Amino acid sequence: MLELSLQIALLIVALASLLSFYRLFVGPDLPDRILALDTLYVNTIVLLVIGGILLQSALFFEAALLIAVMGFVGTVALSKYLLRGDIME
Repeated sequence: MLELSLQIALLIVALASLLSFYRLFVGPDLPDRILALDTLYVNTIVLLVIGGILLQSALFFEAALLIAVMGFVGTVALSKYLLRGDIME
């Protein structure tokens, strides 16, 4: 029963990732695209965690942690660039 629930969750999150890709490429403004990129990395983290549970591998959790850190830094850098036009002060 748990495996079926995880597979359904995997399918739903994969669909959410496709919708985030659509917003990333078609988004009307730059802030919409940054938000879509942020949502996309969160969806990727969830996909890795669900895959790690299904395959019973700790390697997926480590990859999810790395993506979380890099995604946070990337979102902050893009937001600073959008607000100020420069990343470093």
